[in-house]
Amino acid sequence: MTETPAPPRTSPLHDRHEALGASFTDFGGWNMPVRYTSDLAEHHAVRETAGLFDISHMAEFVVAGPRAAAFLDYVLAGRLSAMKVGKAKYSLVLAASGGIVDDVIVYRTGPQSFLVIANAGNRDAVAAALDAAQGTWAPASDASTGSATVASAAAASTGSATAAAASTGSATAAAASTGSATAAAATSAADATSADAAAAVPEPVEGTSPRSFAVVAGSTGLRVEDVTDSYALIALQGPEARGILGSIPGVEITGTPLAELGYYAWTEGVFEGASLFVARTGYTGEDGYELMIPTAQAGALWDAVLASGRDAGLVPCGLAARDTLRLEAGMPLYGHELSRDIVPAQAGLGRVVAVDKPAFVGKDGLSSAPGDAPVLVGLVAQRRRAGRAGYAVLHGDDVVGEITSGALSPTLGHPVAMAFVAPAASDPGTELTIDVRGTRIPATVTALPFYRRNA
Repeated sequence: MTETPAPPRTSPLHDRHEALGASFTDFGGWNMPVRYTSDLAEHHAVRETAGLFDISHMAEFVVAGPRAAAFLDYVLAGRLSAMKVGKAKYSLVLAASGGIVDDVIVYRTGPQSFLVIANAGNRDAVAAALDAAQGTWAPASDASTGSATVASAAAASTGSATAAAASTGSATAAAASTGSATAAAATSAADATSADAAAAVPEPVEGTSPRSFAVVAGSTGLRVEDVTDSYALIALQGPEARGILGSIPGVEITGTPLAELGYYAWTEGVFEGASLFVARTGYTGEDGYELMIPTAQAGALWDAVLASGRDAGLVPCGLAARDTLRLEAGMPLYGHELSRDIVPAQAGLGRVVAVDKPAFVGKDGLSSAPGDAPVLVGLVAQRRRAGRAGYAVLHGDDVVGEITSGALSPTLGHPVAMAFVAPAASDPGTELTIDVRGTRIPATVTALPFYRRNA
């Protein structure tokens, strides 16, 4: 018997979007705003002033404990242990084959704690990857050590018995397995660093006291927890973003001041008594911030940001504008430029992989990946008709690739696209054509991104 698909989930801000007249679409299993007024107007607002996006559909995982950095070095493609507290890093979750399970942003929130943000549609896949990696990583460090499985609200909501059981997992003492100190010494070190932090994340329950995001797990071992349902996430993007954020009544930055906060870094704040996580990251090619707050305070924060930015030209923006903005910035979208069938080097992400790590998920698969696989390129056309995902790319009469994303660029005024093409046709300046519904449209291979903001 075929099961009825679950209805799309809604953001904690859904009522706000309806009141603003948003149109909605199913994206990654969530009913999210696709536009409020005009795709073009929202796109231009982000490039010229500022736009506000609800990205609460993104998935959030906390990884904490004395072994958290070593675990992330194993489960992710990059070297997260080298990242300083207060910084962020783009990384990849790989399958054993070397294919891409998801791309993620990782924030180091303390010496022994990290926040991992994944794509909405891959929440279960990332939770499964974190669980599976603990099974293959733990024996490499100490087979006798217990390991926590992902406390996954996502899996519980899908009726997964495995994930429901995972939520009962608890971190166990693992310091003795590090080979660098006794368990007692490791516990003492953890307790000492805990004194510098306010509390452990997450504490996402409505009505609880505000807690700090700069944390260290006080116990030994490893804790991995899915906290997606406890937080809302909004993105304030555009040239006016800093001024708007700094003027919001009720927002107090308690960590690094905004004027000193570098790109791919985060700071702490408070909004109306609730802990506010402020990251200088985004998915638009513009400067801006992503704000994470407990769901109970999400509506008030959304209202306050919109009200404070109204005179500066801030508008609410939907997923349609976000897609053309990220395309101009050459940023990949999972399911288009990234998939389990694509290895990082094909997508121009070879630099993300720390290939010299002694072991990580996907390492063996990457070493056997074919060298002649299609590679991701940018394509620029001069006519008004844009290539769309799935359209064939030709060199002469030979099909050499396929469009993954394409649109008429609102900022540049001409069509742009990303495509996977044969390596022999991938050099910048190569003249190709795109089959747009039976019409050959000339296009030139170009380096990504198509658009760079002024520093």
